Amino acid sequence: MHELPDEARDLLVELDAPQRLLAHHALVHDVAWTILDGLAERWHAFPVDRHAVLMGAATHDVGKAIYRDEMRGPGRRHEIEGEAILQAHGFPENLARFAKTHGQWSLEPSPTNEDLLVALANTVWIGRRNEYLEKLIIDRIIEFSGEPTWSVFAKFDDILLDVGEGAGERLALYNAVPDEEEE
Repeated sequence: MHELPDEARDLLVELDAPQRLLAHHALVHDVAWTILDGLAERWHAFPVDRHAVLMGAATHDVGKAIYRDEMRGPGRRHEIEGEAILQAHGFPENLARFAKTHGQWSLEPSPTNEDLLVALANTVWIGRRNEYLEKLIIDRIIEFSGEPTWSVFAKFDDILLDVGEGAGERLALYNAVPDEEEE
């Protein structure tokens, strides 16, 4: 597993984030690595800021350190608060935005490739799929590469199938971390 970037881990520790939140970020960050590696292997020049995606995956739910009830239930307050927390701690807007866009990518007028990939990593880490999100990314790869739809779909699906194969193990790792409400 890839380690969280120091600045992400340090901020989560400073905010006294629950261990499960740290685990979630680590697992989503690791999935982002896998997706980015798969994209680079198949479409090496696809325009994506790798650093931004990895930082977004490592910090996207930072607002849940404040709104801890959203660790176990629904809520969007962590998205707005997370972006503010990141900016207050010196993260530039292009990295802080993922705290909001990871959950609101479909509301963005022009989501970036990075927005979509952070949202995807946060979706597929547990083996869940989102056809609409995947289609947006596939369409961008088709536009970039000029490859036929069927070819891009098959290659992209292979990346996500690889990620999906590890979902059970990731969930087991996540669930092995004590929930602070159970302690």
